[in-house]
Amino acid sequence: MRILIIEDEQSIAELERDYLQISGFECDIAGDGEKGLELALATDYDLIILDLMLPGLDGFEVCRRIREKKETPLIILSAKSEEFDKVRGLGLGADDYMTKPFSPGELVARVKNHIDRYSRLVGVHRSNVLKIRGLEIHRDARKVMMNGRERNLTAKEFDLLLFLAENPNKVFSRDALFDRIWGMDALGDVATVTVHVQRVREKIEEDTQNPQYIETVWGAGYRFRA
Repeated sequence: MRILIIEDEQSIAELERDYLQISGFECDIAGDGEKGLELALATDYDLIILDLMLPGLDGFEVCRRIREKKETPLIILSAKSEEFDKVRGLGLGADDYMTKPFSPGELVARVKNHIDRYSRLVGVHRSNVLKIRGLEIHRDARKVMMNGRERNLTAKEFDLLLFLAENPNKVFSRDALFDRIWGMDALGDVATVTVHVQRVREKIEEDTQNPQYIETVWGAGYRFRA
C-alpha cells in the first residue's frame, strides 16, 4: 500500500517514512503544498499524511482541494495544537488530527486503522470477484479460477495472490510481503515468500518461466501485472 507524506521538514518526513516502510508501506514525500496536491490528485494513494504549515499552499487549502476530488483517508499531522485548528482541519474533511511532537508508533497504528476502515466501507460496494484476464479470484469463497477451471490454493497462497492482485503494478519486497501475509511476529523467514510465489505461479501461469501475472523485479521483489 502507498502513502503520501506532505511535509516540509525533511527529518520529520523521513522519520514518518522509515516507520511506515518497516510496516510494509510504500511512501512518497512532497515538501510543499503545491507538489503534495499535484501528487495527491494524480495518484491513487491509500492514505495521505498532511502537515499544515507548508510553503506554497498551506495544509488547510490542500485538504480542501483534495476533498473536492477524492475521499482518500487523510491524517493531519501538525504543530498547530489549538482547538480552532483541529476543528477547522476536521471540518475540511480530514479523518484524523495529530499534533507534534508525536509517537511514530501511534502514527503507524492510526494509518493502519484508517486504511482498514476505509477498505471495509469501500468493500461494501466492491465486487466479490476480482477478474484479471483469465484469472478470477472469489474473495468471500476464497476460490481461484483460471480459464474457467478451479485451482486449489492453500490459505497463504490465496492471501498472497489476493494481496498482490489488489495492489497491481506495485513492487513489494520479500520482507514487505512476509510482514503483510505472515505477520511480523511469524516464525520462519522471507525465503518462504519465494516458495509460495513459485507455487502460485505453478497453479495460475501457463508458463512459469514467462509469468503473465506475478512478475519478478530483480533486486526489488515481486509485482502483479494488471
